[in-house]
Amino acid sequence: MVKGKVLFIDTTHPKLPLLLELAGFEVEHFYSNDIETLKQMASGYCGFIIRSKFRMDEEILRHATNLKFIGRVGAGMENIDLEKAEKLGIKCFNAPEGNRDAVAEQAIAMLLTLFNNLLRADSEVRQGVWKREENRGIELGGKTIGIIGYGNTGNAFAHKLSGFGLDILAYDKYKSGFSNEFVREAELEEVFDRADIVSFHLPLTDETRFMANADFFDSFEKDIFVINTSRGEVLRTADLIEGLEKGKIRGACLDVLEYEGLSFENIDKDQLPGDFLKLIERQDVVLSPHIAGWTQESNIKLSTVLAEKIIGWWDS
Repeated sequence: MVKGKVLFIDTTHPKLPLLLELAGFEVEHFYSNDIETLKQMASGYCGFIIRSKFRMDEEILRHATNLKFIGRVGAGMENIDLEKAEKLGIKCFNAPEGNRDAVAEQAIAMLLTLFNNLLRADSEVRQGVWKREENRGIELGGKTIGIIGYGNTGNAFAHKLSGFGLDILAYDKYKSGFSNEFVREAELEEVFDRADIVSFHLPLTDETRFMANADFFDSFEKDIFVINTSRGEVLRTADLIEGLEKGKIRGACLDVLEYEGLSFENIDKDQLPGDFLKLIERQDVVLSPHIAGWTQESNIKLSTVLAEKIIGWWDS
C-alpha cells in the first residue's frame, strides 16, 4: 500500500527519492518555478521535499490541505514558516547532521588560506613572482577562537580544530553543559575578552540577523579574524568593511553574503552595492559562493539523514 505522495520541489541526490520509494511513498517531481501551479497541485501530497526555491509560507501551506511533512535538504529552516506549519499540524525536518563535517572543513580551509596568504601567493607564483617574506603566514597554534553557536556545525568545527593547538571557546545562548576535551563553554563576554578569531555557526532568525555588526566587532578586546559559514544576513557587510578599514578586523572568511537571494544561487552582479565591491578588492578577505557544506559526500549524507528522519517519524 502506498503511504502517500511526496512532491520534490527542488533537485536532490537521487538517493532521497529512492529511499522514500523503498519505504512505500510515491514520488513526483516539480521542476517549474511557477508558484501558482504549485498551489493548485499542493493538496495532492502528504509531503514536500524542498531546498530553497520557494518559501513555504501561508500562501502555499493553506493550499496544501493534506500535507503531513516538509523535508528540507539542508540545515537552515528560515524558508519555512514554522509557526504556520505547526498550527496546521505539518511536521518539519532538516538534516544538519548531513553537512556539518563539510562546513567545518571548509571553515578551516578558508582560515588556513587567509592565514598563509595562499590566494595572493598562488596568483603571484602563476605570474612568475616569487615573494617569500611578503607572504610570511600566521600559525593557528596558541590562538583563541570563539565559536558563536554550538549546534551541529559549531560542534564539528570545534572537533576538527582540536588538533591545531588553539584554545577553543564556544558560546550558545540556548545551550549549556557542553564543555569537553576539545571545547570550553564560555559567556559572550569571555569571547570578547580573549578571542583572536570569531566564527559564526548560527541559524538566521530575527535574533541573529545582523548580530555581527559594528557594536559586536568593537566589543572585542583584540583585533580579530572573522569567519562566516552560516547565513549571510548574520553579518552586516558595511560594518565588516569598516572594521577591516580601521584594522579592528584583521581579515575575513565569508562563504555567505547578505546579498544572496532565497535560493543562495544567484547574486545580481549589476546591482551589487558599493560595500561588496570594496570587499572583493581586498586581499585580507577569502570568499566562496555558499559552498561550505556542498561536497560530494554531504550531498549523499543530507539525503540519507533526511530520509531516515521522515521514514522513522512516519512509521513510529
